[in-house]
Amino acid sequence: MDEKNETLTDFFLLGLFPDDSRMHWFLFSMVVVIYTLSMAGNAAMVLLIWADARLHTPMYFLLSQLSVLDIFFTSVTVPKMIAGFLFGWISISFGGCGAQMFFFMFLGAAECILLALMAYDRYVAICNPLRYPLLMSRQTCLLLVAASWLGGSLNASIQTALTLQFPYCGSRKIAHFFCEVPSLLRLACADTAAYEQVLFVTGVVVLLVPIAFITTSYALILAAVLRMHSVEGRKKALATCSSHLAVVNLFYGPLVYTYMLPASYHSPGQDDVVSVFYTVLTPMLNPVIYSLRNKEVTGAMKKVIGKCGVGRTV
Repeated sequence: MDEKNETLTDFFLLGLFPDDSRMHWFLFSMVVVIYTLSMAGNAAMVLLIWADARLHTPMYFLLSQLSVLDIFFTSVTVPKMIAGFLFGWISISFGGCGAQMFFFMFLGAAECILLALMAYDRYVAICNPLRYPLLMSRQTCLLLVAASWLGGSLNASIQTALTLQFPYCGSRKIAHFFCEVPSLLRLACADTAAYEQVLFVTGVVVLLVPIAFITTSYALILAAVLRMHSVEGRKKALATCSSHLAVVNLFYGPLVYTYMLPASYHSPGQDDVVSVFYTVLTPMLNPVIYSLRNKEVTGAMKKVIGKCGVGRTV
């Protein structure tokens, strides 16, 4: 890539682009396959929930919103990565970098909040089933989803504005495959210690507070499940909760590493690997986890597949 042909304000994304041609095409193929599966799986989940009347419940409405967020979240970074693999387009303008950073943090924070709200939904369904229709009405669900989107946009606006105010007068080479705050701060020509403290506080609000909320919700859920006399009721409650907990661990774990640990614990190679989990793998695995662990979703899938099979035979 000839950097002389780029403007002085361009950054260069150097992560996950190995010099070895075989490894290069292997990674390219893996990213394309995973991205395609992620798009197809999450789109199928949204359409399935919309098409099957049995899934028109608050839990599945929130799940459909999670799939919508995953579709946009992975699309913020992966298409640019694919273009880098295929055409060598590793440069990104200052404005493009800021836009990528904003939408990444916007959608990521919105998903953090939404996962916490999904834990609240499970708490109400299991611990207060008689009040569930009232507490989780359609209007309430819409307000909860709006709150997650607004919270995400507020978080992204603050962090993007603060990150882009620093002067970047040295190297323009970002040792990452997208414009993420920690990687960009390494290139700043100013003392970023104060901002890193702000970033830590923001991480506490966006990550640790929802984690504490989720932990409290599931502690109360576990206590309620242990008091259940019906074995079938216990199994059903644990099945829906285990799917959500698996998604929470896959998403929150890498984010806590990236945004809560001090910079001394990070290295470009490790950051690349960890970021792949929540930008590429987790959005693909979410619909798979909910499909395998949920009888209502698998039943709806079989019904749709059966209809398609009947339609073809006719």
